[in-house]
Amino acid sequence: MSRKKAPKSVVKRLPVYLRILDNLIRRDVEIISSRVLSDETGFTAEQIRKDLAYFGAFGTRGTGYNTSYLREKLLRIIGLDKQTKIIVIGFGHLGKALTRYNMNKNPYVKIVGAFDNDPNELHTDIEGLQVYSMDKLSEVIQKEDVKVAILTVPAEVAQQVVDILVENGITAILNFAPTKLHTPEGVYVHNADLTIELQSLIYYSQEDEGRALKE
Repeated sequence: MSRKKAPKSVVKRLPVYLRILDNLIRRDVEIISSRVLSDETGFTAEQIRKDLAYFGAFGTRGTGYNTSYLREKLLRIIGLDKQTKIIVIGFGHLGKALTRYNMNKNPYVKIVGAFDNDPNELHTDIEGLQVYSMDKLSEVIQKEDVKVAILTVPAEVAQQVVDILVENGITAILNFAPTKLHTPEGVYVHNADLTIELQSLIYYSQEDEGRALKE
């Protein structure tokens, strides 16, 4: 089964497995069982075996997985065996933070451009990264053959920007704008709403108070 036909839930777990393998290799762990992977990830051993089975047989029954071999296979499956060029649209506080993090901590991607309409942000140089005006968006995408974008623009302009991205060949978007985006088939959007994540987390901090109110 091709990676695009694997369930989205499976695809989202693959980078978790990769992160665990990276940590294990740094600790010189050569063999890992699905049970230990379960302890490290919080997913069941059965779920891990099923996830990996979508893409092939990578382990040995009774022994487990060779960490370096499995990592190499996951890199190829996800598409991280070579650096992926990405762009960042919206260079406010969140855009800057995501850019700096990915430039310094994520060896699998290469940010080739950031874009903003604020004149004060244009031509800013962050570790050699050029910040462009939005009217350069199409030109840079075409020149660098970019397929992946991070979107941190205001909700009211997000769809307009996405239409431009799609028109120029972007096929994968990580969206931080608090709005639903409409894209054609074959263009994948992952939404990351930090406000909703925080608000839903706060619910659990109120559990004891909630129980008290029911009494």
